[in-house]
Amino acid sequence: MKYIVKSAIFFMTMSVLFSCSDDFVDVASPDPNSEDFFNTEQEYQDALIGAYDLLQSTYLNVMLGEIASDNTIAGGESASDVPGIQEVDKMEHTSVNAQLRDIWNWMFAGINRANYIMEFQNKIDFSGKEQIIAQTRFLRAYYYFELVKWFGDVPLAIDKRILFGEESGIERTPKEVVYTQIEEDLLFAGANLPATQAEAGRVTSGAARALLGKVYLYQDKFSEAAAVLDQVIAGPYDLVADYNSIFEQEGENNIESVFEVQYDDNFPGAGFDCLQCSEGNVAVGFNGIRNYTGPLFESGFSFNLPRQEVVDAFETGDIRKDVAILDIEAWAEETGATYSIGYQTGFEVGHTGYYNRKYIARQGDLNTGDPNLTNPNNYRAIRFADVLLMAAEAHNRKSPSNDGQALIYLNRVRNRAQLPDVTATGNALTNAIYQERRVELVGEGHRFFDLVRTGRAAQEIEGFMTGKHEVFPIPLIEIQLAGNSWEQNPGY
Repeated sequence: MKYIVKSAIFFMTMSVLFSCSDDFVDVASPDPNSEDFFNTEQEYQDALIGAYDLLQSTYLNVMLGEIASDNTIAGGESASDVPGIQEVDKMEHTSVNAQLRDIWNWMFAGINRANYIMEFQNKIDFSGKEQIIAQTRFLRAYYYFELVKWFGDVPLAIDKRILFGEESGIERTPKEVVYTQIEEDLLFAGANLPATQAEAGRVTSGAARALLGKVYLYQDKFSEAAAVLDQVIAGPYDLVADYNSIFEQEGENNIESVFEVQYDDNFPGAGFDCLQCSEGNVAVGFNGIRNYTGPLFESGFSFNLPRQEVVDAFETGDIRKDVAILDIEAWAEETGATYSIGYQTGFEVGHTGYYNRKYIARQGDLNTGDPNLTNPNNYRAIRFADVLLMAAEAHNRKSPSNDGQALIYLNRVRNRAQLPDVTATGNALTNAIYQERRVELVGEGHRFFDLVRTGRAAQEIEGFMTGKHEVFPIPLIEIQLAGNSWEQNPGY
């Protein structure tokens, strides 16, 4: 919705934004009697905008999902630049990692905002309310799915906010139970949302079913995933013919976009003391070229730098390579651009020579406020190419398998990249699909979780310990606020 505005609900729910967060314990609510809200349709719409708003904070999930994998390194100015990011890169996570705590807090903030609506879902009736509830349940499912991916078992709140003072009586819920709730929310959303929306960024039935297919895939429910993803593939989506356009401003909310997180560069308020306040895509500034002067791009902080390994993963003739990866040395030689590197001394290397071209700043944007925190580049959260590859994997891995259908979906993606058909079957086809996911989706935050869910992380990620690194540590402060009744994730 490019984001409509920060609605009044943002200020009204400040006291319930962060589940189990001590940062706001002593902050008085600007609206101590929130039960007097939800008296008009507009107030439900305002609350829904508030629930959408936390999607913008998932920039961190995306960036760290690459850095934790074998696709990129942390980068930055030095080996100690943003220690939490460096720890994730080195598989040295701690329970006091500030970035991991941000993910926990921001995803629970989104859940609390969604549950605020659900808590009062029956207060009044009006035409179209079921669509508001369906969007709300999608958002709750989206945030919970992120939490389960990162932390495993998490507290489950259904149709009720987690309020301050309640944190000590809340237990973590097994992820299998959380997955069941996620599935229920997405089934409801898929059945009650339209196929298209007039306003860009609003959830559709296709987005709900695509996310449901991914949730099934993460649980190895391959037959269920294949069935629901086939529905998404039936329409109204398609692959964009010009791959070069997908990650440019003119490529936002196109026919390949199943679900897209909207960002805006014309809203003040962004700052390092409140990164979640930005309406812009913070990751774009973090990914940017350090001290850059030249055409097309803007400067940034040189984090999330592609490794040579992923550059070499592209086949000869794959047109996606130059869209996904910026070879800064070749670019500088071609254009006369200048830049600086973060650090490159001895064993520690913070510069690879490559940048995540999909999500680095372009010239010509307003970038109101801090230019590194307010980039308008939307995050393509679910692309149709991703849906095709998920469906290909589901058909290949289900029992009995349908490798013929899997090949049709896989080769649609490959042919768009100007690559020849794959003809493999069985395990060879499985590996071909995995490889295609890597090069198609590089830079988009999926790689680490793909490796974990398919059991390949230990062989691909240096320092990864099986039985530990599949999930990240629960923030220590959350365990303390819960009365030290929670067990930390194994190995931490």
